[in-house]
Amino acid sequence: MELFKKTLDPVVALVIIAVLDIFMFLTIGAWTVGGGETMMTGLIAQLFLGDELSRIPFWELVFPPDPGYWKIYISLGMLFGALVGAIMSKEFYWRFPRHLSEWVMITVGGLLMGIGIRLAFVCNVSTFFGLTPEMNLGGYLAVSGILAGAWVGSLVYKKVLEG
Repeated sequence: MELFKKTLDPVVALVIIAVLDIFMFLTIGAWTVGGGETMMTGLIAQLFLGDELSRIPFWELVFPPDPGYWKIYISLGMLFGALVGAIMSKEFYWRFPRHLSEWVMITVGGLLMGIGIRLAFVCNVSTFFGLTPEMNLGGYLAVSGILAGAWVGSLVYKKVLEG
């Protein structure tokens, strides 16, 4: 399909994202990817641990697993849309890290991102598209931390890969 092969003008794309973001905020509230992913993690953990999961205060008091949590479906829809877009543009392919060190860095980086999301109670998407446009100081602090973390992470990644 030609629509998926052609790159949108960044200004047009940002306007579309802004309009959709406003529409979503007005109809269902703020969207955070981290909430849906956290809930999916809780549901998977509950599948393996059963009632033992309720012994962990976070899953008992803060985020009790609930398959009806709407943000799960927003996250899955985003994943599905990205998959369809990649397939339609013929840019979809599987890519795996070739070295053990890359797997370790990906795992550690993912864990650090997850810990950061839980500590901040937001995710990077909601920080960029929610808190920062609201002129929220927390959004600017989070963006500063994300940028610093990305910079340090890229230095570590480069150093490990270059041996």
